[in-house]
Amino acid sequence: MAQQSHRLCKRERLSGHNQVDTLFGGGSQSVTVYPIRAIYRLTPCSPDSPPVRMLVSVPKRHFKHAVDRNRVKRQVREAYRVQKGILYEHMQSHNGQELLLAFIWLSDHHEQSSRIAQRISVILQRVKERL
Repeated sequence: MAQQSHRLCKRERLSGHNQVDTLFGGGSQSVTVYPIRAIYRLTPCSPDSPPVRMLVSVPKRHFKHAVDRNRVKRQVREAYRVQKGILYEHMQSHNGQELLLAFIWLSDHHEQSSRIAQRISVILQRVKERL
C-alpha cells in the first residue's frame, strides 16, 4: 500500500460552480454529527483527479466576523487533513468515481480542535460505511 500524503492540496478542494452544483443538486446524501453536517455524493471522474474533493462552509448567520468564520474553517480543514486517509483507502475500490464532500458548520459557538477532530472522524466513518 502506498504512503498517503497528509497534505491538502488545491486539487483536493472543491471549487467551481459546476462541481458545487453537482454536489448540492439532487442525489446527495448527508450525515450530521453536531456541530458539523457533511453532504456527499459519488460522481464519475477523470483518471488524474483525486478520489475525494472537499469544501468547508461556515454561514455568516452563525459568526458575524470573518475572523471567527476563518478560524472554524481552519479547524475543520485541519481535522479532515489528518484523517482523510479513512476515505482514501475506501475510495480505491471505486475506480472511475470521486467523492464530493462538503462540511457545513451548524453551531453559533466555537469548539475545541480536539472535539472537532473527533466529530470529523465519526462523520468520515459514517460516510465510509454508507458508500
